[in-house]
Amino acid sequence: MTDDNDDDLRWCVLLPAYQEGGRIGDTVKAAQPFCSDVVVVDDGSSDGTAAEAEAAGAIVVPHERNMGKGVALKTGFQHVMQAGYDCVVTMDGDGQHAPEDLPGFLEAYRRSGARVVVGNRMADPKTMPLVRRLTNRFMSGLLSRRMGQHVPDTQNGYRLYGREVLPILLATVSEGFAAESEVLLDLSEAGESIASAPTRIIYGDECSKIRPVRDTITFFSMLKHHKGNKGATT
Repeated sequence: MTDDNDDDLRWCVLLPAYQEGGRIGDTVKAAQPFCSDVVVVDDGSSDGTAAEAEAAGAIVVPHERNMGKGVALKTGFQHVMQAGYDCVVTMDGDGQHAPEDLPGFLEAYRRSGARVVVGNRMADPKTMPLVRRLTNRFMSGLLSRRMGQHVPDTQNGYRLYGREVLPILLATVSEGFAAESEVLLDLSEAGESIASAPTRIIYGDECSKIRPVRDTITFFSMLKHHKGNKGATT
């Protein structure tokens, strides 16, 4: 484990995974040189994802049925709190997040003093598909205005969360991909500063679980719901 500069910081990598057989084992092994504690939440997969992750050395927390990424993350956060980790870095299980970027999250965590660090792919997004790039810039700009602080890549699931903010994340309402946007709004409303760390863009032959039309509709529904909740409590 190459975290000699981490002092006494106890942290883990969290991978929510659904139908990632054939990829999850390699993802776990790639993360282990940077952080030996890798937690995989198997979200009801039927393709051997859990067995492959466990064989690779991960701690596996299973769901009996598929419940969505947002719920899988919550399950992982509960495990992180119960296990007493100081912070957690969330990554995707399909290999799109480079483990080599993990040290940058810890460096930004220490340097900024922020308890939330979100990966930033937008400094050099040329290899990102055009539709995804434009959608990301639009949503990130919209959310940044709502949050009152600039987060250049709000749609990036590669993130670090300090233990102190996990109760806020566990209180989110959304259960799918919109949950990752909602938590940023909740964190900002709680007064948390959000830092960024550079991450690279990796696209392989995996089948994306993002559905642009459906997820965009869900995103705006979340914004409307969140605005309604905010108005009801002020």
